[in-house]
Amino acid sequence: MQYNRFFTDDQVKRIHEASLELLENVGVLVHNDKARAIYGKIGCSVDVQSGMVKFPSQVVEKARQSFVPTYTFTAQNPKFDKVLPNDGPIVVTGSSAPNIIDPKTGEERRATSDDIANIAYLINELPGFDVFSISTLAEDAPPGQFSISRFYPALKNCKKPVRSNTPNMKDLEQVLELGELIAGSKEAYMARPFINHHYCPMVAPLTMDVESTEAVIYLVERGLPVYGTIVPNAGLTSPMSLAATVTLGNAEFLALATLIQSIRPGAPMIYAVLSTVADMRTGNYAPGAIETGMLQMGHTEMANYYNIPSGGYIGLTNSHLNDAQSGYETGMNTTGALLAGASLFNMGGLLGSLMAFDFGKAVTDSEIAMNLKRMKRGMEFSEENLCLDLIAKVGPGGSYMSEKHTVKKMRTTAVLPNVATREMRGRWESEGRTDYQTRAMREADRILSQENPAKFSAELDAKIRGHFPNLVAGDAKWDL
Repeated sequence: MQYNRFFTDDQVKRIHEASLELLENVGVLVHNDKARAIYGKIGCSVDVQSGMVKFPSQVVEKARQSFVPTYTFTAQNPKFDKVLPNDGPIVVTGSSAPNIIDPKTGEERRATSDDIANIAYLINELPGFDVFSISTLAEDAPPGQFSISRFYPALKNCKKPVRSNTPNMKDLEQVLELGELIAGSKEAYMARPFINHHYCPMVAPLTMDVESTEAVIYLVERGLPVYGTIVPNAGLTSPMSLAATVTLGNAEFLALATLIQSIRPGAPMIYAVLSTVADMRTGNYAPGAIETGMLQMGHTEMANYYNIPSGGYIGLTNSHLNDAQSGYETGMNTTGALLAGASLFNMGGLLGSLMAFDFGKAVTDSEIAMNLKRMKRGMEFSEENLCLDLIAKVGPGGSYMSEKHTVKKMRTTAVLPNVATREMRGRWESEGRTDYQTRAMREADRILSQENPAKFSAELDAKIRGHFPNLVAGDAKWDL
């Protein structure tokens, strides 16, 4: 597939060189002691008092030599395993929103573990999604079980790869214990680690935090799947320049990548980003802006230069409703990123700048995802697909409607949406003049009203609940 580009080869190389200059001359403020020690061992200049780390270019270039071109999302059910970029576009839900749009009242409220269970089941059944990044927090989490109250209902109701993060090491260890219980043993889990971890250890501009960095180090040392996202925000945490934001973000990616590769050379990574431009009229966060898509495209060009998978939080919206704004923000930015070569899309289900999950939006995004996957397949050029014999057979003025070739190809050549309407106006009116959100919620209701095929066996569930007393129920229950 020929990718669209903003930068020439020389400009890409210059951004790389400029990133090295930033790392060597400006450096990164590293708050984590272990990270500073690792950087010091590989030849970086570390100021212990200030926490500043400066990176000689040869140190970064050595780390680059061990970059690998693929990243695997492992699932509880192996048939759902996905490899970047080969299986791309891989579509992931947006994650960690505090709120949900209540499916009964339409009002925004705090999300609970029951909501996570329902969302997990929905994502397991929606064909556009490949990975469930746990969409919300759980307001009802018992004390000391903040993360387990998210991962348990997610893993209990979704057999696709599950991905999220934890706020501290105690929570991370709990989540890994859960994975080992589900797998049957620590050895079985290590052979197929189906919990996928994601953190944002880089805090723009050019700062590395404590807890997320600690988790990344811990997971990389053990050979468990983890990757990080960089999040510069032009006008606030990076210059009000798209090229500068790509460069600053690229330097942050290289700093994190150098840490990971120094711990375990050849550790799989994703060049994942959520680079944005602040709306300087208010300072508001604008992940739905077209510049977010453009920045993702620019970062993807850098990832292509490094020959590693790319993507991130792309296809988000600032809209508080599943409406026209939501549709064009998600559609335009994901299409641009796909055409630039991105293969990972955290795009599903969230409204209001990542603050609230909506079931109708998730159904919508599944249909957008199916269109993206179709676009990635392309025209599939071949002599057979030119159909010259068939064109000659039908001839001028004929019809292809009844041809066997049409019947054979009609379900694979075109995306056939379940929710978008293609009816004539008269039929649409006779069926109630429904808008897209109404039809999307009907589709969510149809899916979630059926028997859940993904739930744990009674024996496994009893074992987990015995290990974690007072655990949330974690059951998908739907009564719209």
